[in-house]
Amino acid sequence: MVKAAASNTVTFANMYTLKKSLGQHFLKDENICRKIISSLQQHPFTHLLEVGPGGGALTKYLLELEKIDFKAVELDAEKVSYLLKTYPAIEGKIIHQSFLDIDKPFNGKFTVVGNFPYNISTQILFKLLEWKEDVKCMVGMFQKEVAQRISAKEGNKTYGVLSVLVQAFFQVEYLFDVHENSFQPPPRVKSGVIRLLPVKETLAMSSEKQFFLLVKTAFNQRRKTLRNAVKGLFDAAILTEELFNKRAEQLSVEQFAALTFKMK
Repeated sequence: MVKAAASNTVTFANMYTLKKSLGQHFLKDENICRKIISSLQQHPFTHLLEVGPGGGALTKYLLELEKIDFKAVELDAEKVSYLLKTYPAIEGKIIHQSFLDIDKPFNGKFTVVGNFPYNISTQILFKLLEWKEDVKCMVGMFQKEVAQRISAKEGNKTYGVLSVLVQAFFQVEYLFDVHENSFQPPPRVKSGVIRLLPVKETLAMSSEKQFFLLVKTAFNQRRKTLRNAVKGLFDAAILTEELFNKRAEQLSVEQFAALTFKMK
């Protein structure tokens, strides 16, 4: 169980500097920290990677979890020094690199958690897609607009490439909003926490390469009908089918997957 903190606010004064270039906005709301940890613990794990621990708002709770092989990846040298000084138990558990550059941190299945740097949050998701066979759960905080895009369904104006590619391989749950005042410094946008769990049944598709190509091509010209947007990927006879009268945002993830079997 997670221990209750004495205060509901983390104080950062004189601890370290915040670097805008790294998209750093650190959690100071202990209630939000506990909600994230609780959401994480609903799906048991033995191997855990925290992305961007920063000042350790989540890390201090994660280090208390028993019988967990824990690692944290942090690019900022100042934050690495701060974490080592403030939380001695993290010694030997920090990967001092960009998350985008690291190799898979564990052999076998693992869970991922983080208040992700907003300037690379989409790239983080694509990295997780590369590791999808081994990622058993992800609980992460994103800019609210991005979180909504990831979880959007067809017909929604925010539904796009990210929605389709992530939902093809993961169930997406939008868990809760996070107010900007929960951070230091407050970002100019609201945030949202989502959870990803592997889909129960893998979608049939001709290949992941074809699927990614189709989805990205279709949404590249999302205002056009599918027929005009992806005409280079299909024979003329296939393009006469009724489905191609729709726009990309009207197709479900399953329909995109099924179309891959008809591509050139």
